Amino acid sequence: MLWLAGRIAGPLSAAALLGLLWLGSQALVPVVVREAVDEGLVPGDMGAVLMWSAVLLGLGVLQAVSGMLRRRISMHNALSTGFRTVQLVVGHADRLGADLEKRVDDGELVSVGTSDMTTIGNAFDVVGRAFGAVVSTVLVAVVLLDQSPTLGLLLIVALPAIILAMGYPLRPLHRRQSAYRELQGELTSRLTDVVTGLRVLRGVGGENSFARSYRERSQRVRAAGSGVAGAEALIRAAQVLLPGLLVGAVTWIGARAAVNGSVSPGELVAFYAYAAFLVEPLAIFTDTADRFARAHVAARRVIAVLRLPAPSCDTARERAPMPAGEHELVDARTGLVVAPGVLLAVVAPPAEGVRLADRLGGYADGPVRYGGLRLDGLRTEQVRARVLVVDNRSRLLRGPLRDSLDPHRAADDDAVRAALRVAAAEDVVAALPDGLDTAVTADGSRFSGGQRQRLVLARAVLADPEILVVVDPTSAVDAHTEDRVARALRSARRGRTTVLVSSSPLLLERADQVALIADGSVAATGRHRELLATDARYRRVVQRATGEDPAANPTAVGLAARGNTE
Repeated sequence: MLWLAGRIAGPLSAAALLGLLWLGSQALVPVVVREAVDEGLVPGDMGAVLMWSAVLLGLGVLQAVSGMLRRRISMHNALSTGFRTVQLVVGHADRLGADLEKRVDDGELVSVGTSDMTTIGNAFDVVGRAFGAVVSTVLVAVVLLDQSPTLGLLLIVALPAIILAMGYPLRPLHRRQSAYRELQGELTSRLTDVVTGLRVLRGVGGENSFARSYRERSQRVRAAGSGVAGAEALIRAAQVLLPGLLVGAVTWIGARAAVNGSVSPGELVAFYAYAAFLVEPLAIFTDTADRFARAHVAARRVIAVLRLPAPSCDTARERAPMPAGEHELVDARTGLVVAPGVLLAVVAPPAEGVRLADRLGGYADGPVRYGGLRLDGLRTEQVRARVLVVDNRSRLLRGPLRDSLDPHRAADDDAVRAALRVAAAEDVVAALPDGLDTAVTADGSRFSGGQRQRLVLARAVLADPEILVVVDPTSAVDAHTEDRVARALRSARRGRTTVLVSSSPLLLERADQVALIADGSVAATGRHRELLATDARYRRVVQRATGEDPAANPTAVGLAARGNTE
C-alpha cells in the first residue's frame, strides 16, 4: 500500500489539499454564521449581514469547486492504484510462465483482477476526505476551546472515544472479511474450472454432482458474507448513534450556557452547527478505517501472488549461449538420454512425466544438460526458441484460429494445412464456418477436448522446433485418429528430436526408442516390441494403460517367458 502511495504521491497530495479545502470551508461556516448573527442581525447592521453573507457565499463556492476537483482526483487515484495492482499481478504472472497454473488458482487471479483491485482503489479514494476530516476536526476543536472551554474539552475527549468505540468492531470485521475473501476465491476457482470443463461434465453426466458441490460451497460463502454484513451493520449503527449523542450533548450544554448568558445567540447557533458538522468527519473516520481494513485483506492476497518466486532474469554475464549444432539432452535425475534426431517415447507415471517434460524444457529446476552444459545455465530465450514443450495445459489463443496456430504469421497456408494433416485436424477446421479465420473464444471452448488437443499439436508441428517434447498428445482421441497422428508425426519430425511422454501402444510402436521410467529413474530402454517381450514391468504398464489384463494375453506372456529364459 505504501508502494502504491509513492507511485501517486502528487495526485494523492492534491487530493489531500482539496479535501482540506472542501471540509475546511464547511468548518468555517459556523464561524461566519456566528459573526453574521452577533454583528449583523442582533444590532440590526444590514451592512455586516451582507458582508458576512458574501463570505458565506464564497465559502460555498470554494466548497463546491474543491469538492468537485477532489472527487475527480480521488477517482483517478482509485483507478490508478487498482489498475497498477492488476499490472503488477499480470506482469508477475507473465514471469511465472508455465508455472502459473500449478501455483495459483484461476479464481485467485480473477478475484485480484476484479474485487481486490476495486477494494485497494477504494482505500486511496478516501484519503483526501480523511485528511480534510482530521484537519477540520482540529480546527473546530480550537475554535470551541476559545469560545467555550467546556465544549472544547468535551469535543477533545468525546471524539477519540467515539472513534475507538466505532473502531472496536473493525477487528472482527477484518477477520470475517479475510475468511470471506478466501472462500470467495475458492468458489471462483471452482466455477472457472467447471466452465473450462463444461463439455466434459456434460459428457459424463456430472452436472448434478457439480451443482450440489457448488451449492454447498456457495452457501458457505453466503454464510461468511452474512457474518461480514453483521459486523458492518454494527459499524453503521455506531456511525449514527454516537455522533448523534455528541450533537445532543453539545446542543444541551450550549443551550444552558445561552440561558445563563455566558454565550451569545450567534455562539449558540455556531455550537449546534459545529456539532452537526462533526457528524461527517466522524463518518469519514469510520469509513476510512473500514476501507483500509478491506484493502489490507486484499493487499495480502496480492502479495501472496507477488511473492511466488519467478525464474531469474537473463543477462549475458549470468548465462551462457546454447552450444551450436545438435547435442544430447540428458536428465540426470532419471538418467534419461535423448539422442539428437530421434523419436523417443517415454513411459512414465503421469505426474512424473509432466515433471520430466518441464525439466527438459527448462521450466522446472533440475539437473538437465544440453551439450554438456546445464540447461538452467543457458540463456532462456535461446532455450525457448530451440526446445518446445506441449502438454495438456497448452491452450488456444483468443482471436482467429490461424493466429492460434501461427501466432507470428510466419507460415503460408500450405504449411498450416500440412501441420493440420500431421495432427489429423483437417476435419476440425473444415467443419468451422470460416475455416482458419473462425474466431476462437474463451480458450477454445467451442472445441472438444480431442479437437483442442489436435489443434495444439498442429501448432507445435508448425513451429518445427529443434527439440519437441509432447505429453500425451493423443489421450483424448480415438484409436484410428491416434494411429494417423503417430504415422504422420514420425514422418514430419524425421531428423528432428522428438520426445513423446505417453503409454499409448500406437505411439510407442512408431518410436525409434522407448524408455521406461520407474521409481524415478530409467528402468529399461529399447524398441516397443522388444520391451514387451523382455520386460514384464514395461508390459504391465502398457497393458494397464490400454485396459488389457496381462493374464488374458497369452502371446505377451509367452514372449515374456521366452525373454526371461533367454
